[in-house]
Amino acid sequence: MDAVRHLTDAPQLLALAAALGWASGIRLYAAVFLVGAAGFMGWVDLPQGLHILQHPGVMAASGFMCFVEFFADKIPLVDTLWDTVHTVIRIPAGAALAAGALGADGQAMGWIAALLGGSLAATSHAAKLTTRAAVNTSPEPFSNIGVSLLEDGFVVFMLWLSATHPLLFGIALVITLVVAVVLMVVLVRFLRVVVRKLSEFFSGRSVPQRG
Repeated sequence: MDAVRHLTDAPQLLALAAALGWASGIRLYAAVFLVGAAGFMGWVDLPQGLHILQHPGVMAASGFMCFVEFFADKIPLVDTLWDTVHTVIRIPAGAALAAGALGADGQAMGWIAALLGGSLAATSHAAKLTTRAAVNTSPEPFSNIGVSLLEDGFVVFMLWLSATHPLLFGIALVITLVVAVVLMVVLVRFLRVVVRKLSEFFSGRSVPQRG
């Protein structure tokens, strides 16, 4: 019996592209490593545009960065700094991964996938950055660690769901995006505080507090 899952039909490829774009905004290196490992181990037959992810060198690099990110994401303020720096990495990477999943059918489909993946990565990244900025206002580190572990598990779950149940993944993704937008609207003031503090940090000055 062939245990390899062939991701060949349109719903499966679309779900994979969306999952990679969305996951890139939260755990880029984990998404790259997990999908590459699944292809390398023969659990799934990746589309041609994603074969590079199962190259040993790519897996080693993504695995190492996944290890670093796992711990950096659980340290208050370090996680926000890490997320801020990765704004210029996660969104283009999400676009590229989605294009790799759907781009085999032509240039137009590749561009459509890139726009989809980049938009999903931007949305999930912004929601993560905003939520963690709010969590970091808590003086104890346990809430930060708890939220980070929840993100780890949710990314793994969504990647698995996209490969096994594309329709259910689509429903879960829509719900997740709605929650993300609500969080960004409700918690935007926390993000403004973090942006201001980071600006002060990098400029080496301190803005006087208003009375």
